[in-house]
Amino acid sequence: MANILDGTALSKEIRSEVAESTLNLKTLHNLTPGLAAVLVGDDPASAVYVRNKGKACDEVGIFSEVFRLPKDTTQESVLDLVEDLNRDDRFHGILVQLPLPEQIDETTIIEHIAPSKDVDGIHPFNLGKLTQGIPEFIPGTPAGVQQLLVRNGYDPAGKHVVICGRSNIVGKPLATLLTQRSYGSNATVTVCHTRTNNLTDFTKRADIVVAAIGQPKAITADMLKPGCIVIDVGINRVEDASRKSGYRLIGDVDYENILPICEAITPVPGGVGPMTIAMLVENTVEAAERTLQSI
Repeated sequence: MANILDGTALSKEIRSEVAESTLNLKTLHNLTPGLAAVLVGDDPASAVYVRNKGKACDEVGIFSEVFRLPKDTTQESVLDLVEDLNRDDRFHGILVQLPLPEQIDETTIIEHIAPSKDVDGIHPFNLGKLTQGIPEFIPGTPAGVQQLLVRNGYDPAGKHVVICGRSNIVGKPLATLLTQRSYGSNATVTVCHTRTNNLTDFTKRADIVVAAIGQPKAITADMLKPGCIVIDVGINRVEDASRKSGYRLIGDVDYENILPICEAITPVPGGVGPMTIAMLVENTVEAAERTLQSI
């Protein structure tokens, strides 16, 4: 039976470590880490994500505040808020919950977050530092994937990792992270995407497959070699009349049929998702710690 990589349990372990660091900052330096979350519009999924991040902050002792703007807000209004938060010393981290409404250019907003407060790690400055091998902040989901592997005894060094998906927040930075010359990296990475021909030709040869496609059950058992490790980043809502909510969450892989053939796999929910939030609060505390170095 495959090893279930429990992100919920591991994220609790990491949050416990972060809580200890937060307590040290408060006790020794009278400094409380702060995180500002910007939520534009009324997307239910985004609201849940922001609420969960707030709960994690409360648990580890981080001060957090949510700044809500209506769906029809202008790009200028979002930029004004971001600039205010850049100057607000109460906040060491700023996250703008994505996606944003169509009238707002996400890239422009991200570029206006101060790199020192970009705890999502997606500002061009921070992505560039990651590419150089000297990261300030590692994006939460790639960092969470790496920790799930390493802390469960699956060092990716020397392994062939196939990442299905090339987004700017998962696929691309994860590929960069796993090819670093450092512990927890040193993998040989192939990035596949919507224009990849014969995807199975790549996944079938992979030691580790990371699915970040955004399509339910896109990766099936016949696409994998026995004994591989499967990391499912996807989270998709599918109708389920038996549930009170009317839906259930599933990932990008066919979990039930892959489970018997793989060495290890992440569940959805309870796999990568909780790890992303754990790495966010860790980045926020690290941002606060760096302010002490500049004093």
